[in-house]
Amino acid sequence: MAEENEKQTDQQQPEPEETKSAEKPMPFLEHLEELRQRLLKCILSIILLSSGSYFISKQIMKLLLKPYPVKQKLIFLAPTEGFLVHIKIALFTGIILSLPVIFYQLWQFVAPGLYKKEKRYIPLIVFFSVFFFLTGAVFCYLVVIPHGLNFLLSFDTDQLEPAIQIKEYLKFVTLLIFVFGIIFELPLLSYFLTKMGLITPEFLRTKRRYGIVTIFFMAAILTPPDVFTQICLALPLILLYEISIWVSKLVYKKQDQATDESNS
Repeated sequence: MAEENEKQTDQQQPEPEETKSAEKPMPFLEHLEELRQRLLKCILSIILLSSGSYFISKQIMKLLLKPYPVKQKLIFLAPTEGFLVHIKIALFTGIILSLPVIFYQLWQFVAPGLYKKEKRYIPLIVFFSVFFFLTGAVFCYLVVIPHGLNFLLSFDTDQLEPAIQIKEYLKFVTLLIFVFGIIFELPLLSYFLTKMGLITPEFLRTKRRYGIVTIFFMAAILTPPDVFTQICLALPLILLYEISIWVSKLVYKKQDQATDESNS
């Protein structure tokens, strides 16, 4: 009897909080409906903030034009282009200002697949998602864009004079800002890819040399031919890669500990 009671007690003991999900799996159609609702919230936030940003689009344009190294003014070729440029600037600003909402909705959407303990960190994850993106955007604006433009516009000659269209300039600048914002999300991406079992710390370590070579190659292209400037551009990206390895190592170690505990 005592042995049977012990077995029943063991069976009734709840699973550790870290090893079970808070919610039951939802049907596929419910997932689609939730995705639709969260996308609508993101779109609504972008529309509202873009509408407000239109009234300061001239000031935003001045900021975006600061890295432009040529004294010659930018041009527009169609009567409506000037107006559309302000609309695009307002939309770009609205997306940037909506980042907290976008990342919050994103992590809430994936929350059903997280453990209860992990869900407590969603506000912190949202904060770091926005922080890393904005850090990448600022780094791009202050370092990458000025050096990139200096390099690209250095091909002018007596026969070639730059006459840059404002639409193309803004496309170039905003695209780079978004790309570097996403690149700076690498530590968070490393966290989730490691949890999903798609990468390991060892994989990132073995690919380190290729990553560093790629970073310095990109720095050599975008910067003047002096070592100091190249290092200034490359070091933050290398540091980002090392942080990603460290994050992956922490996640991998924690998963191994959880596996050992469950086996024992």
